[in-house]
Amino acid sequence: MLYRSSAKALASLTPGLTPLEHLIDQFVHHHGHRPSPGEQRSWARSIPQLVTALDDAGLGDVEVMLEYDLPLNSKRADAVLAGVHPTTGEPSYVVVELKQWSEAFPDEDDPDLCHVDAYAQPVLNPAEQVRRYRDYLIQFNGAVSRHPHRVGGVAYLHNATEFGASGLRVAERGEDGLLFTADRRAEFLAYLRTRLASGRTGAPAADELRAGRSAPSQQLMAVAAQEVREREQFVLLDEQQVAYRLVLNAIRRAKQADSKEVVVVTGGPGTGKSVIALSLLGELYRQGTPTLHATGSQSFTKTMRKVAGTRKREVQDLFKYFNSFMRTENNSLDVLICDEAHRIRETSANRFTRSADRSGRRQIDELIDVARVPVFLLDEHQVVRPGEMGTVADIKEAAARRNLRCHVIPLDAQFRCGGSDAYLQWVVRLLGLAPGDPLEWEPDGRMQLRVADSPEEMEDFLNARREEGRGARMTAGYCWRWSPEPKPGTPLPLDVVIGDWARPWNLRGERSVSGAPPSALWATDPAGFGQVGCVYTAQGFEYDWSGVILGPDLVWRNGRWVTDRSESKDPVFKKSVPDTDVDRLIRNTYKVLLTRGMVGTVVYSTDTQTRERLKELIPGD
Repeated sequence: MLYRSSAKALASLTPGLTPLEHLIDQFVHHHGHRPSPGEQRSWARSIPQLVTALDDAGLGDVEVMLEYDLPLNSKRADAVLAGVHPTTGEPSYVVVELKQWSEAFPDEDDPDLCHVDAYAQPVLNPAEQVRRYRDYLIQFNGAVSRHPHRVGGVAYLHNATEFGASGLRVAERGEDGLLFTADRRAEFLAYLRTRLASGRTGAPAADELRAGRSAPSQQLMAVAAQEVREREQFVLLDEQQVAYRLVLNAIRRAKQADSKEVVVVTGGPGTGKSVIALSLLGELYRQGTPTLHATGSQSFTKTMRKVAGTRKREVQDLFKYFNSFMRTENNSLDVLICDEAHRIRETSANRFTRSADRSGRRQIDELIDVARVPVFLLDEHQVVRPGEMGTVADIKEAAARRNLRCHVIPLDAQFRCGGSDAYLQWVVRLLGLAPGDPLEWEPDGRMQLRVADSPEEMEDFLNARREEGRGARMTAGYCWRWSPEPKPGTPLPLDVVIGDWARPWNLRGERSVSGAPPSALWATDPAGFGQVGCVYTAQGFEYDWSGVILGPDLVWRNGRWVTDRSESKDPVFKKSVPDTDVDRLIRNTYKVLLTRGMVGTVVYSTDTQTRERLKELIPGD
């Protein structure tokens, strides 16, 4: 939340003035950069419209929370109004989405989407957008999770006439996401009066909502079975839902026209790509549409098979690898969902591939050819191995050679790391993956960050979080030799050795050894805490608390980072890999490791100078 005040306090400001400078200052503090000029204009023009409406409705005592941050992600509702219900006397809330649009039209094929002249792509219908904000708030805030009736949702298009925007009302469903235009302002005021009492302060209700415990994030693996077999478990927001709808629309068009289309969904870590992938898979599976999910990650695929397909073999068979389609007929699937597509390789063949299967085709061509609608979800900045080539440019080029339409849908919102944009900005600046020097971490109330003086201290802290019921894992850069796995019943080799502290790497194989889970389940099985995970095991997963060990392959010297490839034990860094590529991949590796935590991260460096630099950047408790 960037600003909070009663409606009458806001109305008493100089006419036309909003708390703009305060909103800008708070935005910079939370996100590490200034809001866009468009967002500043939106605040200056829309907030007075809302405040005046509340004043005219006699609701000056209602508490107004502007740019209200939704739990555990980076999305913000334009406003949440808090007050007392005029009939029940209970706390009552209204989520408000404000739009400056003068006109907008529903999509002909999908009423949940709409078209606005300012945007090249369709956007989510405001009625659907605010309904989803409301549902998400109920799902993740303990103050209202048991009282969903206390929360309403409304979109107010204060510049639009009925002629210009009434068609959007087709997306209304009950009173959870109503839409009002300027022509229906009187009805908007009447609606507010039905949910908020005049003369009753909303401050206690606002306090109660802010104090509501954020429910633990619905871990992707834990709900996969219901997602695929039963019902939608995730509330998709804004561009997530737009991406979801656009993919379903592309599938429908391809069926009707007997044609092919390619869809690319791109976004950084935690933007919800895998959530979209599972939502699509669940919906298409329920529809009976021939669909498969594929990744280049052995851990992710095996975990999906085990968790989502616990009781049904056909569910396990939905999850494949990118190299599973070398001999599959073209268009044998309606849809192929390629998750973590940045891990696409040049070819599907490896040293174990039979000569009869070696076609010489590029893996990206195989994936496009096998389905009428191949869907690629990727983050170009998570490439951590030489030879990974899943980029937007590669996919667009492959589609163009086939004269296929290719839709690119960007995702911006952040759902990992507590939804903290500031933390992600801090990580990329720390590692030199974005312009500018490393920043001192400023706690933002979403993500916690600490430096440990020793691996023992880090492990003890994480153990304490586990005793509180939180999940935790330790990971490290690939700076220690990885011994072959022992025979069953014998202890795991203690490969990661730092002074007197020593722990094993996670297992490589597909079976449990000495109580440790197989590689694919390290991130989700509670028994995985005893081992140190590597980037190939951790990538694609998340847990509450993340302990990250920076090894000697990345150290701070003379005001900059220095990578030392000789300290890396990763066998993929062969002599033929240029130093510049090794430097980029090592930094990307630590970016992946530092963005696995949902609640907090504890970082430790084996190098004294680097550790001291981290302490300068990360204030103590």
